[in-house]
Amino acid sequence: MHVKKYLLKGLHRLQKGPGYTYKELLVWYCDNTNTHGPKRIICEGPKKKAMWFVLTLLFTSLVCWQWGLFIKTYLNWEVSVSLSIGFKTMDFPAVTICNASPFQYSKVQHLLKDLDELMEAVLGRILGPELSQVNDTRALNLSIWHHTPLVFINEQNPHHPVVLDLFEDNFNGSASNSPAPGRPCSAHRCKVAMRLCSHNGTTCTFRNFSSATQAVTEWYTLQATNIFAQVPNQELVAMGYPAERLILACLFGAEPCNYRNFTPIFHPDYGNCYIFNWGMTEKALPSANPGTEFGLKLILDMGQEDYVPFLTSTAGARLMLHEQRSYPFIKEEGIYAMAGMETSIGVLVDKLQRKGEPYSQCTKNGSDVPIQNLYSNYNTTYSIQACIRSCFQEHMIRECGCGHYLYPLPHKRKYCNNQEFPDWAHCYSALRISLAQRETCIYACKESCNDTQYKMTISMAVWPSEASEDWIFHVLSQERDQSSNITLSRKGIVKLNIYFQEFNYRTIEESAANNIVWLLSNLGGQFGFWMGGSVLCLIEFGEIIIDFVWITIIKLVALAKSVRQKRAQARYEGPPPTVAELVEAHTNFGFQPDLATPGPDVGAYPHEQNPPIPGTPPPNYDSLRLQPLDVIESDSEGDAI
Repeated sequence: MHVKKYLLKGLHRLQKGPGYTYKELLVWYCDNTNTHGPKRIICEGPKKKAMWFVLTLLFTSLVCWQWGLFIKTYLNWEVSVSLSIGFKTMDFPAVTICNASPFQYSKVQHLLKDLDELMEAVLGRILGPELSQVNDTRALNLSIWHHTPLVFINEQNPHHPVVLDLFEDNFNGSASNSPAPGRPCSAHRCKVAMRLCSHNGTTCTFRNFSSATQAVTEWYTLQATNIFAQVPNQELVAMGYPAERLILACLFGAEPCNYRNFTPIFHPDYGNCYIFNWGMTEKALPSANPGTEFGLKLILDMGQEDYVPFLTSTAGARLMLHEQRSYPFIKEEGIYAMAGMETSIGVLVDKLQRKGEPYSQCTKNGSDVPIQNLYSNYNTTYSIQACIRSCFQEHMIRECGCGHYLYPLPHKRKYCNNQEFPDWAHCYSALRISLAQRETCIYACKESCNDTQYKMTISMAVWPSEASEDWIFHVLSQERDQSSNITLSRKGIVKLNIYFQEFNYRTIEESAANNIVWLLSNLGGQFGFWMGGSVLCLIEFGEIIIDFVWITIIKLVALAKSVRQKRAQARYEGPPPTVAELVEAHTNFGFQPDLATPGPDVGAYPHEQNPPIPGTPPPNYDSLRLQPLDVIESDSEGDAI
């Protein structure tokens, strides 16, 4: 009870001034506010009062509408892009170099022997009867063929296409292990497709190609992936091109270098790759000046004569420029340098700086990305390419039960192969073309907030020239093979010049298009223009809101007290008792006077009648009745009565 009393006193003291009703509060606000419109509503006559009321209401609506637009624009978190040009000495980019062929054929021939024989037989069937007799007596290992065969699709009748297997034993159930020379279909009359089956052949799909060249290349790559996925990584590295055979000469600026200045890394698509200036164990090398003489010069030998014939159809070097400590996704972002050519690459640098949350969905180090970065084992920085490929491998393992050979594996997982996972090719093909999978990975991955891009200007010339070819090849052969004979040829030689075109670098930076200063300026401008108000007017309005809340609380307290009193009165019927009735109700009728001592007036009463009990009767205040306290009054001190 004491708490309620003090609370009520506090409410009254806080409310002392504007009034105790909503009308009094509104009149007080309109009479004292610094906003122009409400004052005119109080001071003017009836007609002008109505006009000013309408104008004030209209302009208030306009201000609220404009405020809503500005707040919505601010919450869109839009950015503006600024371009600035700087000039300074820059770190030379990391340069990754790979051979177009991942392996030396002389070292992987024993693994690909059955597959190559089968490939020759397939080409014989596709090319037609004139070449179908080639190697037709050779025994073929068709266990590879049964998993993912190539088929002819005869579409002479588009409504009823006919599917024909390339080998007769698959077509009519015979046990022949040689290609069938007399089949009534060839590449110029039928399309070549790849049949992908799962669940022991009960569910099959066909992957069509517009050219038989694409079909056999994809088919061979898929079968080679199955083979290499079962070979330990150390053996794969040994079968690739070593650095001392690939890198013949190296010069950075005026300083000589060699293959020992390159960091080896194994790439599933290109075998052994080598990175110059990666910055993993040493400080990044700066470039002293722009120009060819201050860049990196390389002479490479691709060893084209030892290429895997059916696995690699491109000759040359694959190279990529990237930041230090970043993983080179050379298949997606690299370029080719042709054999027998000198390729000059001029470099310009663009630095991208994106705003983080909430302006853009970028990440600083990938820690807030819900995808496990499988490339973190290389101790490289985060990139969106690493995230997307890690996401695909995650989907591959979840859907197919195994990981693809082209991507790193999580702990305690296996690569896909036909022996342990016979349905993996069908599953991989379906996942590869799945739009839902791509959207899921793109939505989950984020761009890096800070990125460096290298823009390249490429020019080429024939190298070496016919006049200098003989002595250059003699010198290079003597340096590498200690041979007086020429062991190199134009088919495998690549010369590279990589340099900064200029030391100007561009910084593309995102900044907030609408900051909090912009928002407050526009909100204040609209409020001042339409209402003639300021921040103090908003404070006054906030004060009125607080007063409104206190008046509401006071009325609720009074209402609660009135309800309690009415509930207490509901126990009695009729009007409340008077004071006289209350006194009479408490009179003790059991009290009897002492009759042994007669008073002076005892004889005046008959014996059968008792004298009245002495006492003063209460006054008859019938007009004084107990009424409920409906209105709470306050004294001059602001206390409740």
